[in-house]
Amino acid sequence: MNSTLVGQKAVLTGAGGVIGRWLARGLREAGADLCLTDTGPEALDGVLADLGALGLGSAGFTRPADLTDAAQVRGLADEVAARWGAPDIVVNNAGIYPSAFLLDTSDAEWDLMFDINLRAPFLLTRDLARLMVAAGKRGSIVNISSGGAKRARRTAVAYCTSKVALDRLSEGFALELAEYGIRVNTLYPGFAAGSGVTSLTDAHVASVSTANPMGRPTEAQDVIGPLVFLCSEEARFITGATLAVDGGGSAGVMTVFQDKKRAL
Repeated sequence: MNSTLVGQKAVLTGAGGVIGRWLARGLREAGADLCLTDTGPEALDGVLADLGALGLGSAGFTRPADLTDAAQVRGLADEVAARWGAPDIVVNNAGIYPSAFLLDTSDAEWDLMFDINLRAPFLLTRDLARLMVAAGKRGSIVNISSGGAKRARRTAVAYCTSKVALDRLSEGFALELAEYGIRVNTLYPGFAAGSGVTSLTDAHVASVSTANPMGRPTEAQDVIGPLVFLCSEEARFITGATLAVDGGGSAGVMTVFQDKKRAL
């Protein structure tokens, strides 16, 4: 275990997902005590099993929370306040990626997308940042966004729109919290198969992976190092920034849409 974040206390949402489990391990391996949250105890039990002997740290704990419910978000912040006073690190990782054409998207589906992908990060960042300011904590907040904020995707426009808004929210919080020494940055992981919301075929996973400029999906170590860096003292002068660790996927794809007219 390295000591980059020893003594730090970190809140991580969406801990039960593929990327959430990676981030939990990375934060814990760097020495942080963890507050992990997800929708239900089963998901959190799975993360604990993955962490094994690493555990959550001596001050760590889990708390199931429905992030679409403002009262439960407030309850999460209240428990953090009661146990820790304030966190040092907040990672807003929870998000959903349902696939649907805009013409087929219902009012409820649109609202759910923005409740989880945008409203929850706003509520939790606001409430936990208040604790950090009151405690004089010069901490780090990282929002997990997506290259979809830069490029619209057919059947995922609602998702992409929510991530554009999350990026702007991150910048806004970065501006308003800078005077308190609280940094707010955005991390773009690349494609990682294993969503609990959208079922992906093997053919789709292969297609997306080969379209990536680096030719593969995201792996755990691709995102762990950048996250720990953004949370560490080494990134003390970085705020309002976006770090893409997606193999170039946010820049473009390798798919050729027409035959070349001549050889290079």
